[in-house]
Amino acid sequence: MVKHSIHLHRKAIAVVSAVLAAVSLTAVSAPAATSSPSSATRKVTNAEHDLVFHVIDGKLPALVLDAGGGLSSSYWKDLAPRLAKATGSKVITYDRAGEGKSDEVSGPWRVENAVSDLEAGLRALGVTKKVVLVSHSIAGEVATTFVNKYPGWVSGAVLVDANVPDFFTDEMLTAFEPVIEQQRAALLAQPSTKNNRQLLAVMVDYAATHRAFHRLSWPLDVPVTAIVTSETPFADSPEAAQLWRDAQARFAQAGPGRKHVVAENTTHEGIATERPDVIAGAVEDVLKTIRQSKNHPAE
Repeated sequence: MVKHSIHLHRKAIAVVSAVLAAVSLTAVSAPAATSSPSSATRKVTNAEHDLVFHVIDGKLPALVLDAGGGLSSSYWKDLAPRLAKATGSKVITYDRAGEGKSDEVSGPWRVENAVSDLEAGLRALGVTKKVVLVSHSIAGEVATTFVNKYPGWVSGAVLVDANVPDFFTDEMLTAFEPVIEQQRAALLAQPSTKNNRQLLAVMVDYAATHRAFHRLSWPLDVPVTAIVTSETPFADSPEAAQLWRDAQARFAQAGPGRKHVVAENTTHEGIATERPDVIAGAVEDVLKTIRQSKNHPAE
């Protein structure tokens, strides 16, 4: 039984926090590179709330870096300039609603709202084609929904230990129901902070929302690399970690133009600073694939 193999009750809070991807970055950041490209900040309004975008100018395809839950654009502070210098691409980072310097929005977290925010920001920046999404953790849900809703915008993607539809089976979601309720009760007993409110917002209708996500598929014509950290989000549960690895492998094997990369010596939260070379290598590989395509000539 899944509920036995995952040891849900033994490590309930730790496991659910990982699945929700609403964790703080605990890794020690490496020093920022010298002579880094400058970044311009742009505030974009969508559905009566403001979102903050940061842009390093460059050519298309544009790299759009989207951090996991509980993390802001600062997660990419060292990797963004590195990618800009290495690829010459425009690099965009941003704070999703309720994260970083973007406005908090009341009510349940809905991936459709996050996609609407990203669409509004990219449209305001004039980037509506040749986009490469670099999406960490829960941002994998944003990427998968976005690439389906806006065909033709996204030319490729790198999913960084990201949520993929394959993981959220009915058995998995059923097993997590009591654990999510435990986590919700624990959060409600704590002070109401911005981070806690975001966690609670993600928990609303969690099973129904992720059953819908499970039904999505990645377009066959958009190359994507799935990077998996060696620890996965489940450092305390080898069984759950294996289920995560298996889901990532299935996702990578389900279509052409997909690759599966294991980043050794990495944690779910810290991969951007622990192994930026792995992410940078995957991005450059996807860019190479795109530029070799007849449909995406180099700019």
